[in-house]
Amino acid sequence: MRRAESARLFKTRPHACGYYPDRIAENLVIDPEAPNLGLLYGTALNQGYRRSGGHLYRPACSSCQACVPTRIEVDRFTPNRTQRRVLKRNQDLTIRTVPAGTDPEHFALYQRYLSERHAGGGMDQGNQDAFREFLLAPFARSLFLEIRHESRLLACAVTDHTEQGLSAVYTFFDPEFSGRSLGVLAILKQIALCRRLGLPYLYLGFWLSAHPKMDYKRQFQPQEHLGPDGIWRLAPPQSGVPY
Repeated sequence: MRRAESARLFKTRPHACGYYPDRIAENLVIDPEAPNLGLLYGTALNQGYRRSGGHLYRPACSSCQACVPTRIEVDRFTPNRTQRRVLKRNQDLTIRTVPAGTDPEHFALYQRYLSERHAGGGMDQGNQDAFREFLLAPFARSLFLEIRHESRLLACAVTDHTEQGLSAVYTFFDPEFSGRSLGVLAILKQIALCRRLGLPYLYLGFWLSAHPKMDYKRQFQPQEHLGPDGIWRLAPPQSGVPY
């Protein structure tokens, strides 16, 4: 690795797993103070890292390998029947991308989403500083993909633009419109944005087999999983990790 593409790695102390309450997690974290994080970001995505706020991390748990880095090869993706229905149902919505920031309209939607979907989890008590620290980073080229009905903001997908592809960081939406499947629509529109930008992949973060909050990612096929050997492989659509 060239000097401009290198940085120190740290390993976190064991802590409670955010997915399974009976498990202990550890992460590898690229030095958040490294001045070249913007240069590293695309390479890190390709090696299974994920951005959360200003940190690039990947799980490094000694007794669990449930978190599988996942990406969609956009040129091979075709929406399934359910996803086509989502696109048809939402033909009246408009989509646009804007630079990521702390606009009051985005923050208000974020608060409504957290208060409905994650009440009591701690995140719903955040202010605009917490919003910025969780979703943005100075080294990332972040976009907000807005989904609107006329002038009303219904959903916002935070996505990062790298040379390897887009990284789907987080999506929040108006709970009043849950019947529109806005989370699914946001991923479909990020795939479409990859195609317009000429980018090969949409990175979805980690897939956890049969996990109630993460297994939805399996519905976007074909997809690739990163194996423990560092090789991306096409994943069988209806089974667990193929290696």
